Amino acid sequence: MAILEIKGVSKHFGGLIAVDEVDLEIEESEIRGIIGPNGAGKTTLFNVISGFLMPTKGRLVFKGEDITKLPVHARVGRGIARTFQLTNLFMDLTVFENVSISYHKNYHQGLVRQFLHTARARNEYEICRQRTVETLKFMGLGPLQNRLAKNLSYGHQRILGVCIALATRPSLLMLDEPVAGMNPEETLMMMELIRKIRDGGMTLLLVEHDMAAVMNLCERISVFDYGKKIGEGSPNQIKTDKKVIEAYLGSGENNNNYA
Repeated sequence: MAILEIKGVSKHFGGLIAVDEVDLEIEESEIRGIIGPNGAGKTTLFNVISGFLMPTKGRLVFKGEDITKLPVHARVGRGIARTFQLTNLFMDLTVFENVSISYHKNYHQGLVRQFLHTARARNEYEICRQRTVETLKFMGLGPLQNRLAKNLSYGHQRILGVCIALATRPSLLMLDEPVAGMNPEETLMMMELIRKIRDGGMTLLLVEHDMAAVMNLCERISVFDYGKKIGEGSPNQIKTDKKVIEAYLGSGENNNNYA
């Protein structure tokens, strides 16, 4: 069953067509990859799905609801979260504080109740604290929860970015180049965490230039070129798709050029 349906979506910037009448269905609890050369429209599509850009035409349906015109915060509230290519952290706060802030955005008690430390406010604060601890433990950052974000390794900073997205309790997690800039050890660590998140019942949609990671992680891959979807299928199908190969996969030595 599709959790997200993208129906004839286009995005124009003046005379430039960045996304061109794309149809895409993301199934529940799958890891779907989106690949294509630079300028293929992948990040633009991500921005349209997450609400940072409104489509020029077409519709987006999430869990049966038309979300085409909803703003970012409303989509987050319905269960769509994303990370970004550049790590977006509060570098002078601890790991715990970075994730806790995201949980507290869903705090239901008013400022007066929080100030007076009412029983209900204390209960919600404790729930936020527990969920923060659980998320960090799940993602392997529990032992680092009191460390400042700026003192983490690059790989751990990228994992913290995912933790912050998870704190919104999404059904669909969108990862924008999750292993970009990582060394091989960090890449394997992130790949295992992505599988672990999916095994917990979440759906993941990722854009990634690391072809080895995409081919090993994703059940299905959608391929874009010049804003159009030119191929879709399992990793084995994509590897042998003549249209995809002609567009940009080419021979093995060139495979790393496609972000």
